[in-house]
Amino acid sequence: MPVLPAKQSGIRHLLQHPLISFTKLVRGCFMYAYIEERVLSLAEYIVEHEATVRAAARVFGISKSTVHQDMQMRLAALDPLLAKQVRSVLDKNKEERHIRGGMATYRKYKGEGTQNEQ
Repeated sequence: MPVLPAKQSGIRHLLQHPLISFTKLVRGCFMYAYIEERVLSLAEYIVEHEATVRAAARVFGISKSTVHQDMQMRLAALDPLLAKQVRSVLDKNKEERHIRGGMATYRKYKGEGTQNEQ
């Protein structure tokens, strides 16, 4: 068996493990299959529903910081075209957030129900 360089020798046992499924080498690190699936599903959800980071995190049961990392770093390495679409949706949501905040305050003091109650 050939000797691997020091950088790769730490992952040699992982590459041979039958239960660990690596899909590809992304920016020098292996990405697990379930992470890749989550990133692509999350991106499709955001584009399809024009969802905010908070809404997407709630649906997928993950933190907002994970959504940000998935969309900014991991998605760009997996699918650059989809990453641009997601970025445009997130930028649009960022531009509109002050309006959403104002409407929430208006509904709160006017006494109307929130969007979740409708």
